[in-house]
Amino acid sequence: MINPPTYTDGDRIALYSPEFAAMPHDSYRDMRKRYGSLVPVELSPGVPATLVIGYRTAVQILHDPAHFPVDPRSWEKDIPDECPVKPMLAWRPNAMRSSGEEHRRYRDANVAALQAVDLHGLHAVVERIAVPLIGQFCEAGSADLIADYARPLAFQVVNAMLGCSPEIGQRVATGVMTIFEGEDAAAGNTMVVEALSELVAGKRADPGDDVTTRLVQHPAGFADQEVIEQLVPLYGAGVEPVHNLIANTLLVILTNDRFAGSLLGGSLSTRDALDEVLFLDPPIANFCMTYPRQPVLLDDVWLPAHQPVIISIAACNNDPAVSGGNYTGNRSHLAWGAGPHACPASQSAYLIAQDGVDQLLDALPEIELSVDPNDLIWRPGPFHRALATLPVTFAPSQPFASWRPN
Repeated sequence: MINPPTYTDGDRIALYSPEFAAMPHDSYRDMRKRYGSLVPVELSPGVPATLVIGYRTAVQILHDPAHFPVDPRSWEKDIPDECPVKPMLAWRPNAMRSSGEEHRRYRDANVAALQAVDLHGLHAVVERIAVPLIGQFCEAGSADLIADYARPLAFQVVNAMLGCSPEIGQRVATGVMTIFEGEDAAAGNTMVVEALSELVAGKRADPGDDVTTRLVQHPAGFADQEVIEQLVPLYGAGVEPVHNLIANTLLVILTNDRFAGSLLGGSLSTRDALDEVLFLDPPIANFCMTYPRQPVLLDDVWLPAHQPVIISIAACNNDPAVSGGNYTGNRSHLAWGAGPHACPASQSAYLIAQDGVDQLLDALPEIELSVDPNDLIWRPGPFHRALATLPVTFAPSQPFASWRPN
């Protein structure tokens, strides 16, 4: 009988600690020296997992659903409901957690609903939402770009894409952020499901030109609960990660001379900054969970059956075996995943983030970070790379809308 290695609490790295959140790249380097490509970690106290930090190993796993299925039901049956990461990892009847024919059925519907989004129209939606948000703080000369801009921008744009009212959307966004934080994730999950139930019922009664309606009306004939479960990852991937991508990109632009010059006509673009962030500090740092059905030997390590295997997108992107440090125009990162479960909404997310950054920098080109970058606080959590605040100062100005040409 195969016996995977047994690790003590001292061997496992706690991905939920404030120390890890503050300096994850130092942790990844230490992990690599100590363990190689496969690292014993804890996602929350008493919840073991294996973190993949080797790029080639990650790609192999992501393209091998037969040995690394995404269905967590064998794992979660022994996990108490109060476990803070259970709602993030638990089985749901959607493409992210399904395999085989069910995966195809769900993914086809998601891809069809997202491909019907008019990207030119989405550009206009981002501008329509961004301009008044900037107008609310541009006269003050200071702002927190997360609370005042990135978070409400991502929230309102996703609401528009999904045809969701602000009231329902706010409940969903609050629930999703609670799940990511892991402090009362079960309550956050309940909040999300209840709010999305109202959204789906509303779209059955009053259809619109939006993603939710297209899922409701898809030929697959989803029940209400199935539509809700397709919307959960769309909201989860559309609000929290996108607003963190905007914030992380703004931080790079404001603190790196190669990008700071671009505010006043430098050579590197917002797209270059986005690419660098998606390599170095992707908003979802550790994700793409799989659950081997039986012990698997990989890189001379036996992975236990039914225990989460998590891809460290951030660490894999910066694996010295493949990373040359050139990020401009480089799309080989794993920020959107890879294989059959790669993110189907990456094009929309990229557009929202790029337009969101550009709208802000067009309006406030001389914006500056108001604290030392080393004093910024990163929110703890095993999955995201997320700033708590991003305080900035700038010369007070009139609302942007008033200067726009007719």
